[in-house]
Amino acid sequence: MRLTNYTDYSLRVLIFLALKKEEELSTIKEISEAYNISKNHLMKIIHQLGQLGYVETIRGRNGGIKLAKKPKEINIGEVVSKTEEDFHIVDCFQEGGYCAISPACKLKHALYEAFLAFLNVLNGYTLEDMISNKDDLQQLFQSAIDH
Repeated sequence: MRLTNYTDYSLRVLIFLALKKEEELSTIKEISEAYNISKNHLMKIIHQLGQLGYVETIRGRNGGIKLAKKPKEINIGEVVSKTEEDFHIVDCFQEGGYCAISPACKLKHALYEAFLAFLNVLNGYTLEDMISNKDDLQQLFQSAIDH
């Protein structure tokens, strides 16, 4: 199973924001520099995270971004499901995908079962679980900024 960069970056944005105090705002520039990710790419991601209700964006001179929910209310599996474009692990998962053995294939069923297990594991975690080592993560961000 492999996630797109889009989903990876979405999760990273949420982790970054979860490390902030509840009302503390972050900027796209700040997140971009912390992870060395393009600001343009992050703008698209943050826009979608806002549409999905995970982040709140405040416009204006003193604006920024913050979580719209508490970290314990943000389910990792749900975020992955909503930000991943598709889960077509193999061609036969796609509509119109073709494989000569598809009608009798057992592999696609095993892969589908593995996919469901993957999502079930992620569904067992919240954003709060991802920041349980908050001090270590903040130290790493500080080191990245210092260099």
